[in-house]
Amino acid sequence: MPHEGSRGTTVTPSGPPAAQEVARPRVPLAAVAAIACVAQFMVVLDSSIVNVALPSMKTGLGLSATAQQWVVNGYLVAFGGLLLLAARAGDLFGRRRVFHLGLVVFTAASLLGGLATEGWMLLAARVVQGAGAAALAPSSLSLITASHTEPAQRTRAMTWWGVAASSAGAAGIVLGGLLTASLSWRWVMLVNVPIGAGLLVAGLFCLRPSASSVTRSRMDVPGAVTVTLAAAALVYGVSIAPDHGWGSGQVLALLAAGIVLLAAFVAIERRTGEPLIPPDIFSVHNVRIGNLLTLCMGVVITSPLFFLSLYLQQVLGESALRTGVSLLPMVSVISIGVLVSQKLIPALGPRPMVVAGCLVAAAGLVWLGRLPADAGYVSHILLPTVVVGAGTSLTMMPAIVAATTGVAPRNAGVASGLLNMCRQLGAALGLAALVTVAATVTHDSPAAGSAAVVDGYRVAFYIIAAASIVTALLSLLLKGKR
Repeated sequence: MPHEGSRGTTVTPSGPPAAQEVARPRVPLAAVAAIACVAQFMVVLDSSIVNVALPSMKTGLGLSATAQQWVVNGYLVAFGGLLLLAARAGDLFGRRRVFHLGLVVFTAASLLGGLATEGWMLLAARVVQGAGAAALAPSSLSLITASHTEPAQRTRAMTWWGVAASSAGAAGIVLGGLLTASLSWRWVMLVNVPIGAGLLVAGLFCLRPSASSVTRSRMDVPGAVTVTLAAAALVYGVSIAPDHGWGSGQVLALLAAGIVLLAAFVAIERRTGEPLIPPDIFSVHNVRIGNLLTLCMGVVITSPLFFLSLYLQQVLGESALRTGVSLLPMVSVISIGVLVSQKLIPALGPRPMVVAGCLVAAAGLVWLGRLPADAGYVSHILLPTVVVGAGTSLTMMPAIVAATTGVAPRNAGVASGLLNMCRQLGAALGLAALVTVAATVTHDSPAAGSAAVVDGYRVAFYIIAAASIVTALLSLLLKGKR
């Protein structure tokens, strides 16, 4: 039976029920976009807000260097590994249901993390948070793509979704420093509780439940579990290599397990009737390349903030608040640049924008690779980070457009989940590898103390610059202007 759309027009159901979800009758589409943007803001906020609080978490809970890394990577691995399952669940069972479930899980985990009294409790909460974020991120984007059917309207909403994600980086850095300095590191977790509760209420009032479906497809749980365990094994194996050695039995066993699990995932996807990644998604050339670009960009976007936060606090001795303020220009430029890039996409197309953005970012990262043990803020921090921010801001929206344009409506959730999975797993694997390289260089450095640590950070920044250049080269494979 036909039902009323959000603008009072008659809409005839077609495709899976999830594709019909828009606002409730008489609720403007702007409300759906606002809910989606705030949800994405919260998800990205939580990946950046902890960076500034890491030294305080280390002191408060006695975290090791590896555990510090896993405060970030535990979230990213669970987030990236479960994204496809959560995205598929949204397509099959309704994005509203999955969205609300993700909110409940994310908010509860934030509360538990903020109350943690042991290091393992915080790490466990971060993993559960990542699972909740896996449900929220693809649901928020696909709520927009499924409800905003007019191209101009959809592009506008997706732009604000991108702005929300990028501005959350700025808010996370500053808010993390402010909360840690004025209250404690616990509030970088607890701040999510009122935001999550407010979103839950707004969603219940503004998002319409999906229509009931007589047939229900099977979920590919084995595939989701396998790819998540593969990512965890690879990231953990790389992260402990500095302490155990690359040739140790434990490291080799973890890396081998990760490779075997990835092979098992591929085998499962080929044999199952309802794979996490429907094969027809990759029938579009730019979707394939767009996701590959996003995988590489995960390293370039996430890793600099991690190393800069540690450098400012543990090498230069800055407070958490001053660290947040110091990094604010970089993430602010990213937010502004996303808005500017949206205006350029129709005229230029994704390819030249990604090439230019990656090369500019690489230049800034090479500049950061010259960090001294005693830096001046303007010449060694402010200017190079602004260059990095300007470059990365030009790549974000073009990659999203390339990775989602041309995907069938029934796969909208999976496409957004795949996009987010590539970014998160690229960030997790890249960060683990870079921390390992930095630790190895520090250990072998002829310098002593903080100078040796800086030697490791310099090499990390050079590697990130190389990853940015590789991303620029890959973007040349994109076809057409759009």
